[in-house]
Amino acid sequence: MDLIDVKTKELVKKYNFRFSKSLGQNFLLDDSVLEDIVNGADVNEEDFIIEIGPGVGTLTVQLMKRAKKVTCIELDNDLIPILEQELGEYQKFQLIHNDALKVDFNEIIGEEQSVKLVANLPYYVTTPIIIKLLKQGYKFKSLTIMIQKEVAERIDAEPNCKAYGALSVLVQYYCNTKIIRKVSPESFMPRPKVDSIVIRLDRLEEPRIKVKDEKLLFDIVRAGFNMRRKTLWNSTKVIGLSKENLQKAFDKSGIDPKRRAETLTLEEFAILTDSIYECK
Repeated sequence: MDLIDVKTKELVKKYNFRFSKSLGQNFLLDDSVLEDIVNGADVNEEDFIIEIGPGVGTLTVQLMKRAKKVTCIELDNDLIPILEQELGEYQKFQLIHNDALKVDFNEIIGEEQSVKLVANLPYYVTTPIIIKLLKQGYKFKSLTIMIQKEVAERIDAEPNCKAYGALSVLVQYYCNTKIIRKVSPESFMPRPKVDSIVIRLDRLEEPRIKVKDEKLLFDIVRAGFNMRRKTLWNSTKVIGLSKENLQKAFDKSGIDPKRRAETLTLEEFAILTDSIYECK
């Protein structure tokens, strides 16, 4: 039996903790996964780590062994006294009682230069948190997150496959992606119904491609995948161009309007975006 398994179960029993389904709580019980998360995040003594949803602090303790400082953001009122009692004496530990979706990460980061986010994210909040962290321009070096297998596969997907979608394009616009490992339901308490994956997103210094209108890019991407069975011609109509100007944009881009969004690379989305922008 893993040490983390014993420790986590002891803490749950000690504090008579009740798991919240609405918060999607699943505590990690597998030492090897814990080690792979910390190693996968490449945590070192220069790093300021932000952990979302620390649970009872099992991953937090391992992060503090390597990092300069670990700041945890926890929403659950019942976990705050447990974390304060168990980790409050660690000088490297800071606890913020708040919703990660409402936090201004720039206030937490301050002047820190080497900032990495590490988290076992609840499934229900995974996509909103990733979008917030990437689109709002916070200066993370990387995000190493354990998430639902299906979502990780969407993030890492390439064109011309079922998993490829708007989230794939968004993340790959801002980051390089690397899958660290798969995690089975048996590694958690309580057990989720699906497999998980640990994935690292390394933030690029600049977005992977340059476009003249970033909002227009994501509007086109969203429209294309919201209507993924329709052609680009039909999905881009929502942008509001006249038929004549839309035809000019496709002619200028060299992209066949009969194609579907799932066939376009990020670079092709950029070409189409700039062509539509110039024909508006």
